[in-house]
Amino acid sequence: MDKQFALPALALGCWPLAGMTRTGVTRQAAKETVAAAIDHGITHLDTAYCYGEDGESERAIAQAIKGRRDAISIASKCGIHWQAGKKQVVNGHPDRLIQEVKESLFRLQVDHLDLLYLHTPDPKIPIQESAGALRRLLDEGTIQAAGLSNGNTDDCKLFAETCPLTACQRHFNMLQQEICSELLPYCRSKEIAMVAYWPLMKGLLTGRMKRDQVFPKTDSRHKYPMFNGDEFQKNLTFVETIQTIATQLDISLSSLVLAWTMGQEGISTVLFGATNAEQVAANATALYCSLDHNTVSAINEAVRQRGTVLGGRKA
Repeated sequence: MDKQFALPALALGCWPLAGMTRTGVTRQAAKETVAAAIDHGITHLDTAYCYGEDGESERAIAQAIKGRRDAISIASKCGIHWQAGKKQVVNGHPDRLIQEVKESLFRLQVDHLDLLYLHTPDPKIPIQESAGALRRLLDEGTIQAAGLSNGNTDDCKLFAETCPLTACQRHFNMLQQEICSELLPYCRSKEIAMVAYWPLMKGLLTGRMKRDQVFPKTDSRHKYPMFNGDEFQKNLTFVETIQTIATQLDISLSSLVLAWTMGQEGISTVLFGATNAEQVAANATALYCSLDHNTVSAINEAVRQRGTVLGGRKA
C-alpha cells in the first residue's frame, strides 16, 4: 500500500521526546512512549532532524521500532539544526537538506522515510531550490512523499512547482484556527493532506493547568502570551467550559479536544505530544470518541465566545 495517501487520523508528535522543552525526559522514557503509541494503534510517528541537539527524538524512535518498522510510517523534517548554545538555525540549501536526511536515516536506522517535510521555508533560499532537494530524494526512493511545514499558501504553490506536495503541517486547535481563512481551503482544493500540530495547545487544553501556574525558564511555554496574564486566565475559563462538556460525556478533556479536532473538515491528521506511556494511552482513546451534533455545536459556541487568542512568542 502507498502510505503517502494513508495518513491516519491521529499520530504521535515526537518533539517532546527530545527533552528540550520538558524536564525529566530520559532516553528510556522516550522509547517507552513510542512503544506505547504503537501498542495503542498509533501507527504514524512525526519527528525531525532538529528534535534534540543530537537527534534525541529520532534515536529514541530507532530503539522503539526495532522489529516493528513494517507496522508504522515515519515522517521527519529537514531544514533546521542547532548550533552550540542551543541556537536554532534555518538552512534550506539543498546540500544541507540532503545531508540532514542521510543523518536522520542513520539515527532512525531505516532505509527510507515515508514522509519528509521541509521544516520551514528559508528566507535566504528560494523555496523551489529547497523543494528540488526533496524531489531528488523522492525520485531516488529515499522518501515516499514530500511535505511542507510552517509554510503559507504561496509557499505551498511555489514548492509544488518543483516537487509533488502531499502534506502540509501547521498548528491548529480550538483557539488557533488561522489556517481556516486561506491555507486549509487551498490544501483541500489540491488534495494536500493537512497535518495539525498543537491540538492540545501545548498542554493548555488538557485541563491540568492551574490558575496560579508559573512555568520555569526551562519550559518554553513561559514565552507565549497564551500562558501569561489575562490571556492565560481567559484561556483557563474556556477550558473550564469545555471540561464541563467532557464531564457530561464521561470522557477525558484531551479525548474531547482531539476528537473535535480530528472531526474538522480538511484536517487529515492530528499530532499529539506525550512524554510517557500513560499520556499516550489517555490520548489514544480519542480514536474511539464520536461527538454528536449538539456536542460539536456547544464546543463551537464556546470557541466563538472566547474570541481571538494572542499567539506569537517572546524571544
